[in-house]
Amino acid sequence: MKKIFYIGAVGIILFEFLKVYFIMPMPGSQQMRSIDVAYFLHTHRWEFRVLFGLLMLTGTISVFQSKRKWIPAAVLLLALAVIYLFNFNMTADSMFKQPQKLAFNTKDETKLKDSTLVIAVEHNGEAKAYPIRYLVYHHQVQDSIGGKQMIVTYCSVCRTGRVFEPIVNHRHETFRLVGMDHFNAMFEDASTGSWWRQANGEAIVGSLQGQQLPEVESTQITLGKWFQLYPKALVMQLDEASKDYYDSLGKYERGKSKGDLTRTDSLSWKDKSWVIGIAADGKSKAYDWNVLKEKRIIHDKISQKPIVLILADDNQSFAAFERSPAEEIFTLQHDTLSTSNKHYDITGRDLETPSLKLVKIQAYQEFWHSWKTFHPATEQYQ
Repeated sequence: MKKIFYIGAVGIILFEFLKVYFIMPMPGSQQMRSIDVAYFLHTHRWEFRVLFGLLMLTGTISVFQSKRKWIPAAVLLLALAVIYLFNFNMTADSMFKQPQKLAFNTKDETKLKDSTLVIAVEHNGEAKAYPIRYLVYHHQVQDSIGGKQMIVTYCSVCRTGRVFEPIVNHRHETFRLVGMDHFNAMFEDASTGSWWRQANGEAIVGSLQGQQLPEVESTQITLGKWFQLYPKALVMQLDEASKDYYDSLGKYERGKSKGDLTRTDSLSWKDKSWVIGIAADGKSKAYDWNVLKEKRIIHDKISQKPIVLILADDNQSFAAFERSPAEEIFTLQHDTLSTSNKHYDITGRDLETPSLKLVKIQAYQEFWHSWKTFHPATEQYQ
């Protein structure tokens, strides 16, 4: 009976540890293809807990009749501590909380500097900006714009933002941060408990596996440039309940973070080097950030789709567009994109007729290790 108690205690300790280990950035955990195991442990957590709890209960009388009662008492306290730690302290959504109050400022009201990097969205005449220094803590912000529901997401370990419609099977869905897979943030939907990858909005495990969230067009840009383009835009302000956790100095967005998971490598094609990733027509391509800073404008093709990739004068804001016809050549000067007879701003709007726009292609700034992980067949622009 004594052995049964200790088998149950070791079992519950090991189970609670592994349930968190596989979906958090612990040594070795993110290099393994363990998502199915992690999901199995998560979805059957109460069966495991009841089993190991019954084993401990069965052997309780025997172990506490021994002379050294402190040993089973210590083991029991250790098990309880592990259960508490891995269910209340070390879960992703307990460490990275959603804003308690979502509020916005105008250009004249905000205290944020023009150099602040944001994920920006414009829809139906409404424009909003979400500072990356806030997003890296929250990981997701649920909001709406121009009548469209959206979740603005960011993964600091991948260094990339995505915006999605929270629509699953034609119904609005809510999500919580559940952990990460291959260093990319994962969200769990409230209805089915399926797990969704931040890098592409795909359900990777659960009953909805293979489904994808609709993406909302977004831009990574400096706040000053966004206000210049959209003077009536709004910018998310800090959540008072979370302000102690924010990167208030903006070190991360400037590539100055010192953490092993979030640092930047200034060299090219290293795991923590920045790239611009673009996917089109079933193909993908990565552009070295250092090359883009040098060239400022890149004409290229992805599959058979001609594109142009540009970097603004602020050295932070970027965008990509289709070129049609294919031989069309652009020039870039003071953030004005021009052909022989047309001029556009860096969002692709015609400067003479703003209702006319270039066809935008989603482009993402991302750590090289992340882009190549989720686009294993990607080409590298040379």
